[in-house]
Amino acid sequence: MKTLRVALPAAILAVGFLVCSSASYGTPAYAKKEGKIVGEGAKACPYCHTMPANKKNLNDTGKCYQTNGHKDLDKCAPSK
Repeated sequence: MKTLRVALPAAILAVGFLVCSSASYGTPAYAKKEGKIVGEGAKACPYCHTMPANKKNLNDTGKCYQTNGHKDLDKCAPSK
């Protein structure tokens, strides 16, 4: 019974983390491809995403980049 008192809350907590965590879709590969990782001209996540940043929360620039098959970020006008 003591084990259940510890195991059950731990299991609920673990499931909560799995359900609430989101995958990252704005990958470092996209940033590297577009030359946006570091240095001058670098773009942060909000350049394409609204907060919280995830696949469903794209701004107009992110939607344009997604629609164009992630080919050229420079062709998508930044959102204001």
